[in-house]
Amino acid sequence: MRDIDITTLRLFVAVCELRSMSKVSEDANMVPSAVSKRLAALEDALGVPLLIRRRRGVEPTAAGETLLEHARAILAGADQIRQDMSAYAAGVKGLIKVLASSSAMAESLADDIAGFLQLPAHHDIRVSLEEAVSEKVIQGVRAGVASLGICWDAADFQGLEHVPYRHDHLAVLVPEDHPLAKRKAVAFEEVLDYDQVSLPPTAAVVSHMRRQAALLGRRFSHRVTVSNFDSALRVVQARLGVSIAPREVLAARHRASGIVAVDLSDPWAQRRFAVCFQSRASLTPAARLLAEYLGSEALRGGGNRLEAD
Repeated sequence: MRDIDITTLRLFVAVCELRSMSKVSEDANMVPSAVSKRLAALEDALGVPLLIRRRRGVEPTAAGETLLEHARAILAGADQIRQDMSAYAAGVKGLIKVLASSSAMAESLADDIAGFLQLPAHHDIRVSLEEAVSEKVIQGVRAGVASLGICWDAADFQGLEHVPYRHDHLAVLVPEDHPLAKRKAVAFEEVLDYDQVSLPPTAAVVSHMRRQAALLGRRFSHRVTVSNFDSALRVVQARLGVSIAPREVLAARHRASGIVAVDLSDPWAQRRFAVCFQSRASLTPAARLLAEYLGSEALRGGGNRLEAD
């Protein structure tokens, strides 16, 4: 099979989306016959029909739908390459891709990265920050999608190196007139008696709470599922349930009035985050600097700093 060029893939995606070769040829400043010839050559190269040509336009075949999905992914990757390389052309000396869990993102990570980028020595460094569940963070670092990953240190770091980052404390967030609101601390088992507002099942904290509930012979069931902590706070404010979340999430959101954070008394409620990466040797100088900077919080608490070259 001959190599497939990016231009032909772009034309194919555009034709599938617009259902018209004439519209695509006009947008691409090409004659319709040239577009048709390229797509016919693509079908010939792949050995399957990709488009059904009708009087009023075209539509993809089953094989065309499959190629469309792959083509969009390839084009997204090509666009990312272009953006990354243009950043270097503009003088950026370091581009660091970071995957982080929702807890890390909701707390102090953005502020820490801002502090890192504000240092004069880091003026020519850029950071791409993306949120993902802990499992995807680990997978992304292993696959080389990101240089650094930040998540709960209870994650499976097998095959990766990691250094300590910040820590937090899980609490139950309740309306200020809730029966638990006056307590200084409460056991997880007691919280299970109330309707829960939960993050998606794939979130590491939810998986952990399910395991803890099972050990108690209980079920961790929820009344409402939300995608992020901000939504959880709004649902708690509406008195639809209580939510287990880091107390630091509430502290960072001054507008979350009417909500009280009551610490969980269980030992596992104290959590430590970690910065993970494939290996020290694999880190670019910029990524190494960021890993050291993020680990400085742990350094002050007794953590280990990355060894200097």
